[in-house]
Amino acid sequence: MIKFNCVVEHITFQSPETGYSVLRVSVQGHTDFITVVGNLADAVVGAVLMIEGNWINHPKYGTQFSAVKWQETTPATAYGIEKYLGSGLIKGVGKAYAKRIVQKFGTDTIRVIEEDPQRLAEVEGIGEKRIQKIAESWKRQKEIKNIMIFLQSYDISVSYAVKIYKQYSDESITLVKKNPYRLADDIRGIGFKTADAIAARLGFDKHHPERCRSGIIYILHQLADEGHVYAEKEQLLDKCMKLLEIDQNALETALQRMITIYDAIEEQGAIYLPFYYRAECGIAKKLRELSEADSLLNQNIQVDIPALERKLNMQYDPIQAEGIQQAVSSKIMILTGGPGTGKTTTTLGIIESLRMMGNAILLAAPTGRAAKHMAEATGMEAQTIHRLLEYNPEKGFQRNASNPLEGDVLIIDESSMIDITLMYSLIKAIPLHMKLILVGDIDQLPSVDAGNVLRDLIDCGQFPVIRLTKIFRQAQSSHIITNAHKINKGIFPNLQNPPGTDFFFIECEEPEQAAQQIVGLVKTRLPNYCHVKPEEIQVLTPMQKGVIGATNLNQLLQQNLNSGGISLNHSGRCYRLNDKVMQIRNNYEKDVFNGDIGTIAAIDTENREIIIRFENRHIHYDITELDELVHAYAITIHKSQGSEYPIVILPIMMTHFIMLQRNLIYTGITRAKKMLVLIGTKKAVAYAVKHVTVTHRNSRLKERLLAKS
Repeated sequence: MIKFNCVVEHITFQSPETGYSVLRVSVQGHTDFITVVGNLADAVVGAVLMIEGNWINHPKYGTQFSAVKWQETTPATAYGIEKYLGSGLIKGVGKAYAKRIVQKFGTDTIRVIEEDPQRLAEVEGIGEKRIQKIAESWKRQKEIKNIMIFLQSYDISVSYAVKIYKQYSDESITLVKKNPYRLADDIRGIGFKTADAIAARLGFDKHHPERCRSGIIYILHQLADEGHVYAEKEQLLDKCMKLLEIDQNALETALQRMITIYDAIEEQGAIYLPFYYRAECGIAKKLRELSEADSLLNQNIQVDIPALERKLNMQYDPIQAEGIQQAVSSKIMILTGGPGTGKTTTTLGIIESLRMMGNAILLAAPTGRAAKHMAEATGMEAQTIHRLLEYNPEKGFQRNASNPLEGDVLIIDESSMIDITLMYSLIKAIPLHMKLILVGDIDQLPSVDAGNVLRDLIDCGQFPVIRLTKIFRQAQSSHIITNAHKINKGIFPNLQNPPGTDFFFIECEEPEQAAQQIVGLVKTRLPNYCHVKPEEIQVLTPMQKGVIGATNLNQLLQQNLNSGGISLNHSGRCYRLNDKVMQIRNNYEKDVFNGDIGTIAAIDTENREIIIRFENRHIHYDITELDELVHAYAITIHKSQGSEYPIVILPIMMTHFIMLQRNLIYTGITRAKKMLVLIGTKKAVAYAVKHVTVTHRNSRLKERLLAKS
């Protein structure tokens, strides 16, 4: 193999998923930049790399150097040092300061930073605060580089080195060598497969107890990601044997040990992770206690519906009136229905009736957008469930069994989104005297995380359920609503684009053509036709991958809507000022949650930070936290739950046939408030309408609710 040192001048491409990168580098003795390809994750502009590999001839891109091994080295020349310091890797040093520092100290710069950082005060503009920031950042980066080199010696991607260092600090290498499987337990984003690859190169045996334990936990988490609260024992063992490639005896021994020490819980052939078991049992127990507790309200009180209608200037049909009466007289009630069926007006009637009886009412929803919509609809304060429960990143939920919520009635909107663990946290904080009303659309997609809470509560038959089905006159003029209800009944929607419609269909056979159509619609056609800004238009798509998947559409839309200006690169993504972005996991410290959409309001290239505007709040993100964000010009339908957008573009094509099902397309369509543009083929729409299978989720909540004890 050929070996040489180089300086990274430009990053053409870097995949956050695989680490595959395309770099342009300068090499001594070569007048032109060289293209280097390979797994060079987290290489930054200005870094000095020692690369081993071979020359290849790409049929399209010509001569390239394919890197097999690489490691970062300390730059030796003044040019290399300046490039390295100015890359933004070291906090407190941008290009301007890098130039000044190297002009002052030359090739001695790195020694000064490491051994005598106070001398940086000799550089114009650098004070004590900046010196401290530079010294701390340099030390941290040096430790991270050691971890990166260690990981690379075992051919492992280094994209998680920063997180490993944050978790274990100076003990990182020692702890990873002792038990690499702890990485999967301790560090978000590092899964079993990465830890297993490290363990294999460290010489861990395939039957090692820690490997078996980690593999079992990995499969249980994987099943939870698919919505399952538990795994059937045979199902679990079968998946683990395929994953670990070991015999069943070793797995059963490991599983039994986990059950003995309460790492897992077995109940009648079901294997639970402990927190899911506690959640399921806890919800059932508390709901029984709530429903059996004496209510402070007189269950015989009758609501004067005509008087209520006069007060609210509304008219209620018999089912809505029954819902209002049921809410007043029941301890726990569920109100469900599709768009245009009067859930909001019924909820307003419930609130007013209970308020007239002197009840203190709390309103909440699973997401920020859903809570905001609830507040706008009711004119009352509505919070996310996390804020209602006063979540503290260090201490957890401050509202709980020992410090319950204060009030008489709790109304939760968008209840179909609530997963098993969030429901458990909520239910623990409800005092026995409090009334619980759950509002939601059962025909939408179930919660992203484990459980099927709303459906289980409806199907158990233990609580009153009011189903609203009538589409009201004002909603009948909306083709979005009428088509959504047709789809929900298994009827092919009206795709004729009648005059005055708010539901448009654009027939398009090829995904590439559809992608270009979407770009044109967002960039010019819809803004000109509807007099809106492009950021008010949301593209929803069934999948993340593919030509019309969210990843590719985001790249195309960013190129066409926001191609210039200040930017920051991280893990193959380019974050630009004014980019539309979405948080993809709950971050309780920042009080930002999975699915929240914001805009990049500021970028600090020197300190490698960005500021995102979420509604009226500005949240800071360090470069190492950017893997919590993705571009949101296009998002998956799953991520859109609980949100509404003025205009939605929804591509539905047979390339997504694996995902096409009735509740998915129904959920996507019902996210549109003023206009929906469906682009794709009638065949794909028909396939989705017919495909009605409700995906089974392993849950015993219904059975526990039916049990007497």
